[in-house]
Amino acid sequence: MRFEPKILGFLCNWCSYAGADLAGVSRIQYPPNIRVIRVMCSGRVAPEFIFKALKLGIDGVIVTGCHLGDCHYLEGNYEAVMKFDLAQRLLRIVNLENRIRLEWVSASEGNRFAEVITSFTNQIKELGPSPLSGEFPDPEILEKLEALEMAVGSYRLRALVGRERKITEQDNVYGVKFPKERCNEIFNDAINNEYIRNRILLILEREPKSVKDIANQLGIDSKFILNHILVLKGRNQIVMQEIIDNQPIYENIMER
Repeated sequence: MRFEPKILGFLCNWCSYAGADLAGVSRIQYPPNIRVIRVMCSGRVAPEFIFKALKLGIDGVIVTGCHLGDCHYLEGNYEAVMKFDLAQRLLRIVNLENRIRLEWVSASEGNRFAEVITSFTNQIKELGPSPLSGEFPDPEILEKLEALEMAVGSYRLRALVGRERKITEQDNVYGVKFPKERCNEIFNDAINNEYIRNRILLILEREPKSVKDIANQLGIDSKFILNHILVLKGRNQIVMQEIIDNQPIYENIMER
């Protein structure tokens, strides 16, 4: 049986949704696989929206908005770029980054809208079904994606997304721009740390465990797990429940 992907599109109200409408009234052909959610601005599409769609078994997610410089809200699509970049960096951890795309389509570009959707649909067809689609989604990837969804809501990542453009494009008080390469290093380090911390939280949500047990389950050196445990304790997200055989046992006290 031929694979027909399920694709979700987030379309900006002012440009790309109008472009899709123009494609429709002009009878321009494109694959019928896409289901559309209209948003007021592409900058409104948080990474959590993308993760939620993928967790539900969507094979591909595309975000479309106004061309850079033409945003109805001036800089909303620049926000979309930063949020999408964060989502893509996170999804690389689970090899799902090729299942999302960001494109610009104006209200007068019905042909371009059809071309973009056709291209993305073909890309997803080549990739095949998502490992999270069907009756039996991959439980390991599902748990990792859950940790990524939790990580993206952390203050640290939100702060980096909000400040990245300002600190790399504008001079500071000393007339110096922060190097883009250094910013990327900090960003990637923060992503990896927040992801691992949320994997730990999910493990401790099911059952209290020791540092050694967590390290064995995640395949990470105990000393790195201990560092993350100390951070999570400092955030009041976990507590030491008891000590067994000289090993502290930790539990998750977060409410979700």
